[in-house]
Amino acid sequence: MKFKVKLLGIEAGGKPIIVMDDEYASLMGIHSSDRVEVTYKKENAIAIVNVAADFPKNTLGIYEEVRTKLKVQSGEEVEVRPAERPESLSYIRDKILGRRLQGSEIKMIVMDVVERRLSDVELASFVTALHIRGTNMDEAEALSRAMVDTGQTLDFGKAPVLDKHGIGGVPGDKATLLVVPIVSAAGFTIPKTSSRAITSPAGTADRVEVLCPVDLTSEEIRAVVEKTNACLAWGGALDLAPADDLFIQVEYPLSIDPLLLPSIMSKKKAISADYVVMDIPAGRGAKIKTIGEAHALARDFIELGRRLDMQVHCAVTFGEQPIGYAIGPALEAREALSTLMGEGPVDLIDKATSLAGVLFEMVGINNGKQKANGLLKSGKAEKKLREIIAAQGGDPSIKPDDIEMGDKTAKIISEEGGRVQWIDNRAVAQIAREAGAPKEKAAGVLLRRKLGDKVAKGDVLFEIYAKSSQKLDAAISLAESLKPMGITERFGEKMLMDRIPTKIPHEKPFILER
Repeated sequence: MKFKVKLLGIEAGGKPIIVMDDEYASLMGIHSSDRVEVTYKKENAIAIVNVAADFPKNTLGIYEEVRTKLKVQSGEEVEVRPAERPESLSYIRDKILGRRLQGSEIKMIVMDVVERRLSDVELASFVTALHIRGTNMDEAEALSRAMVDTGQTLDFGKAPVLDKHGIGGVPGDKATLLVVPIVSAAGFTIPKTSSRAITSPAGTADRVEVLCPVDLTSEEIRAVVEKTNACLAWGGALDLAPADDLFIQVEYPLSIDPLLLPSIMSKKKAISADYVVMDIPAGRGAKIKTIGEAHALARDFIELGRRLDMQVHCAVTFGEQPIGYAIGPALEAREALSTLMGEGPVDLIDKATSLAGVLFEMVGINNGKQKANGLLKSGKAEKKLREIIAAQGGDPSIKPDDIEMGDKTAKIISEEGGRVQWIDNRAVAQIAREAGAPKEKAAGVLLRRKLGDKVAKGDVLFEIYAKSSQKLDAAISLAESLKPMGITERFGEKMLMDRIPTKIPHEKPFILER
């Protein structure tokens, strides 16, 4: 059936969508979310139908994604016919019913995901089925390979290529900003592509963007790596394992994360990594609660890495409090830079040198942590970071004091004396986000006390930074209700930690980091 085109001037986030009035849809036997093939001259596009009442008759509303594909203008005529259902839908249904999928079936699903042939409902059904039915190692491998094959890969022409990744869940974890220049200063190649924050106050890309541009093309990344042996770039601009970004759009609102392993490992494979250290924070407030869970996850990472021809070692790290004192992009960038200049918190130094040390030992260097400490203390790591900043278009002479902080501040005071017995990571992250992080890079939280520290009544526990009074007031109110620090004289004597329901209920946030 022929239709006249009406350009809607609306983007659908990459989805190929057209709009048809309900009368003509009924005549063609088409329902909302069905697929149609739209033909204009020699161009074809498969699109998903939205059926609308009171839409102009015999007119096809076209979103920008379809217009770009067909190169069609308003008023021109197109041919529309029902399209066949993707074969991958039968495999999604098999997974819903509990059948283990073959590699070829998974690849077809991932291809249809990337090419936007699946509706939101169908994509959500697949991700939910993975969550409920689980994935075995064969399926995780197939998902990883399919996610690599349907995206861009980077080959730097150097070997070995090293990488570090953290599974997230602990606020203030800016260790990557130290690990990369430490490893690069030793002469190794470490092209780090990172994500922006999904549910946290800052992702690695958000932190680095305070210091230099991170939105680099693949050619720019190759040039930076050629010059410095490293980069600190945003992976979202590179089309590395693009299916992952589409899966995350489903995982986040559903608060599930069934694709953790293939999501991470596909991106390591896509940058040609040979050796990877995986940081798995464990403890109260972290994603992984116990050492046993951490060991089980580590075994899976190691086995999946082996299948993908990568050597993976896992570091189980302490995850019961933020890393360092700063939470929020600008605060964390300032703290990382200060640490490289010789004035950083002990836990951040220990974590970064430990992770870099694992990588060194993986490539045959003895006493890896000692080597990493030497590069940090000598100033070679700081020099290397400044080289990376310059190569990516930033100011290599930047100082910590040059980094702008939010000018609206508040101090949160302790109402009792004792020691800090626990810190609620999620509450700290919520407060930093309420203050405006990561969208407002100058917003966040600066801790003044950490686990085990002595506190007198009236002492400052932490400071909140914001760019607006409204955001600051909201963060203060949240801090007063969440009370993210537990203060007692002796551990265990304060037994009531929370009351459910509280007077002011707060939804428990879902942590999803890449």
